[in-house]
Amino acid sequence: MKQDLLKIRTLGELRAAGVEVLPVRLEMRRNLVERLRARTRILPGIIGYDQSVLPEIENGVLAGHHMIFLGERGQAKSRLIRLLADLLDERVAAVKGCEINDDPYRPICGACRRRLAEFGEELEIEWIGRERRYAEKLATPDVSVADLIGEIDPIKVAEGRYLADEETIHYGLIPRINRGIFAINELPDLTEKVQVGLFNLMEERDVQIKGYRIRLPLDLVFVASANPEDYTSRGRIITPLKDRFDIQIRTHYPRTLEDEIAIMEQECGYPPSAGMALRVPPFIKEVVAQLTFEARASNEINQSSGVSVRVSINNFESVISNAEKRAVRLGENEIVPRLSDLPALYASTAGKIELEYVGEDKKEEDLIERLVNRAVLKVFDRYFKVDDLRRVAGYFEGGWGVEVSDSAPASEYLDALREVPGLREAVEQLGSFETPGLMAAASELVFEGLHLHQKLNKERQGGRFAYHA
Repeated sequence: MKQDLLKIRTLGELRAAGVEVLPVRLEMRRNLVERLRARTRILPGIIGYDQSVLPEIENGVLAGHHMIFLGERGQAKSRLIRLLADLLDERVAAVKGCEINDDPYRPICGACRRRLAEFGEELEIEWIGRERRYAEKLATPDVSVADLIGEIDPIKVAEGRYLADEETIHYGLIPRINRGIFAINELPDLTEKVQVGLFNLMEERDVQIKGYRIRLPLDLVFVASANPEDYTSRGRIITPLKDRFDIQIRTHYPRTLEDEIAIMEQECGYPPSAGMALRVPPFIKEVVAQLTFEARASNEINQSSGVSVRVSINNFESVISNAEKRAVRLGENEIVPRLSDLPALYASTAGKIELEYVGEDKKEEDLIERLVNRAVLKVFDRYFKVDDLRRVAGYFEGGWGVEVSDSAPASEYLDALREVPGLREAVEQLGSFETPGLMAAASELVFEGLHLHQKLNKERQGGRFAYHA
């Protein structure tokens, strides 16, 4: 925005400068068209929705629609909604001091209309930013009409105003976001009374407070989110409110492992210790992401509540933290997660999945272990064929064994690389691993994959695991 415009302080100056004030829907549409023309990303930081969700959002903005996002938890619904605010102008002109951000050319509140009649072209204006034109509310049963729309202020009534006058209202959250975007998360949790107030405001642009009908011609785009199960359940949301949302957009979980990993890497906020290099082998990322995919496909987990992408993100951070703990204790200068660190993700997974059936014979830990084993097996099979590792398996058939542990230094694995025939060649298939930590991680994948293919036995000895024929 040109800095010269910010110096404008009156309606006359605004008019003389030829500044146009658009309704919020046309404002968002214009800014979207500019991004489309420039071929820039519409909603930066959103991964995996380019061919599904984003085109529907573009259509909704171009058409000026109220939107509702349906999806299970952890599908970036809230992030999508918040990013829509970037389609608002950086700053717009409003009547100075107005509680509802009135358009200086066409004020709607009684106080601003009187000021316009009194001061005319000398009406003072101010420039408001996006942060004053976006608000969101988490829907809960205790949210009231007063919270969202407003309540009659007894002091204003005592001053002599009529109850049906909008100036008697102490404005709620929605009017204060006039000329902006208002978002409601978990829409079905609102009571029916509040839902009625919303659909009146969206369509008829009026609302009844304490039995008095008050006209509120607000300029707003409404956006909401909901879980599909709640949204479609009878009695959770009133039909007229459903009808007021012009477009329904179905979100989804990442459809490819690459997208899941990209989100995981983007959102991971892990800060490793200074002076220590963080090196995460690609197959470890694949195992963490594949675990989430396995959970989403499991009939032992309640899929209606979903398995959030946060499972992958938090598991990734847990595995890294376990590796860092080992590196710090052993005085190593690199942090390299390996399969023996995977038990650390049990705690970060357990609270984010809901078992379909709960009982004494159904334990989260057992389920997570099965999911981890499936994930490791699938990742192993992407890199190796069991027949190609006959030399490695033959070493164990000769009576030898190997121990691994999440507390063992990486240097302990170098002996196995020298002694186990074919192990170095197998490690090289996983990539150019030049450090002891990366070699140790690769070795564990080879051993665990052979174990899961029933070519090796695995026994737990305290905190260590022994592989043998």
